[in-house]
Amino acid sequence: MMTPRPVNARGRTAWQAASSTQDLERFVRRALEKGSSKEDVRAALSSAGWTTEQVRSALSGFADVPFVLPVPRPRPYLSAREAFLYLALFTTLYLSTYHLGSLLFDLINRAFPDPARFATSTPDGIRWSIASIIVAFPVFIGMSLKIGAELTRHPEKRLSGVRRWLTYLTLFLAAVVLLCDLITLVDHGLGGELSVRFLLKALVAAVISVAVFGYYLWDLRRDEREA
Repeated sequence: MMTPRPVNARGRTAWQAASSTQDLERFVRRALEKGSSKEDVRAALSSAGWTTEQVRSALSGFADVPFVLPVPRPRPYLSAREAFLYLALFTTLYLSTYHLGSLLFDLINRAFPDPARFATSTPDGIRWSIASIIVAFPVFIGMSLKIGAELTRHPEKRLSGVRRWLTYLTLFLAAVVLLCDLITLVDHGLGGELSVRFLLKALVAAVISVAVFGYYLWDLRRDEREA
């Protein structure tokens, strides 16, 4: 007689989450089959304690198409090609933003040299930053246009898992950079070391991180509206 294999806590939690999602999807399907509107279903699920994200995800699985039965939407799926496109997009974004900041820092060092140092920037460092931007930024723009065209043709891909994970990772990194920039600014202020050179560098880091954070936060919200 075979003894059932024990299920660890992590496996049990994953199974429970999958089962809970299936129960939710079955409920939404049955409710829509009975003629309930999406607003009524949303209100009932919210009252039962389901989160807004869970309710939105379950309801977005069915199209607003008049038919005798609920019509399911195409679900996003992960493919190697999709993973490659998004990895290339965000890698070139990171390269472009990092080397843009590095280039501006070097230019600030040249304009406001530190008397305590013999050399504040090197031509090699500036050339490397310029070369990185010249190569990475056009690739980033090209990938953005390509992915944007695909999302226009297939709006369901806006809910792609790899797209959302990398977007949230980018938001996290931008928030960390901005937070560290503000902490450093306050620290130098308390120490009475706020020079023009330092303030310009802090401004560069803040502008780049806020621009990236603001754009991708807006992009996430647009995805949720349009998907």
